[in-house]
Amino acid sequence: MKPFLVVNPRSAAGRTGRHFDAIARAVRAEVGEFDCAFTACPGDGARLAREAVAAGAGLVVAVGGDGTASEVIDGLVNGAAEPRDVVFGYIPRGTGGDLRKTLGIGRDLTSAARALSGQKMAVCDLGRITFAGHDGTARVRHFANVAGCGISGEVSRLVNEGLHLPSGKLSFMVASARALVGWSDPKVRWRADGGEWIEERITALSVCNGRFFGGGMLVAPDARMDDGLFDVVIWSSFGFADFVMKKRMLYDGTHVRLPNTRVLQAKIVEVEPVGAAPVLLDVDGEAPGTLPARFEIVPRALRIRVG
Repeated sequence: MKPFLVVNPRSAAGRTGRHFDAIARAVRAEVGEFDCAFTACPGDGARLAREAVAAGAGLVVAVGGDGTASEVIDGLVNGAAEPRDVVFGYIPRGTGGDLRKTLGIGRDLTSAARALSGQKMAVCDLGRITFAGHDGTARVRHFANVAGCGISGEVSRLVNEGLHLPSGKLSFMVASARALVGWSDPKVRWRADGGEWIEERITALSVCNGRFFGGGMLVAPDARMDDGLFDVVIWSSFGFADFVMKKRMLYDGTHVRLPNTRVLQAKIVEVEPVGAAPVLLDVDGEAPGTLPARFEIVPRALRIRVG
């Protein structure tokens, strides 16, 4: 079977759709002919990936941002108990570019296309999150990189509603600053691996399979995508002044030394709101719903072409 590309034409501020001919040339030069389909609405990435697998595709490639990659991965896994005999590839064309960094895929089109034809492949863990959709119904989806709640959910909402600046890093920086103005830490209760419930106010609780989020912030510097564990990072009482004064620490990973940052490892994390106010989720750069949420590691769930 030819490789199958799932393309989000609206990614990169619409440049993916407008310049798909250049993407097609780069991919064709590395892997030969391919089939493709364009997404038209949320959820299409997962649906098209499922259809590609059902048709026998062995290499399914997401062309878009981290949200597109997350949807395609969700469709490839599709609730299967065992890893599918399919390989995921990625042409990053989005705002954040965080999954690209963890996978070691180059920013430029030629490098990303070359990774599709290379022999480097990783068998990676995924996260599975059960959560409340915005309509109140229970939802389940998979994530490859980072999911969490709190300020990160608000930042993802702002970026996805149209805060797109010349670079992904700048977009997330401005969204973070805007979200922190007037921010008040919500009260939640959480526990790891079935332990004691902890009730506290948090700025953000991030469940990390990958290392980067928010347009390049090194949120979990020691996280690995193949160790069967999440790195869980919890920020408390982190305000606008902290963001301004300690911004460098967020991007080089040294924020984990701060007294209002905690890091632990777990296979299962459960988080519930305390009170009626909704607490937004961030799932691979998307804001698909709210707490309560349950995060579970799915070991060795997917084969991924890496740089």
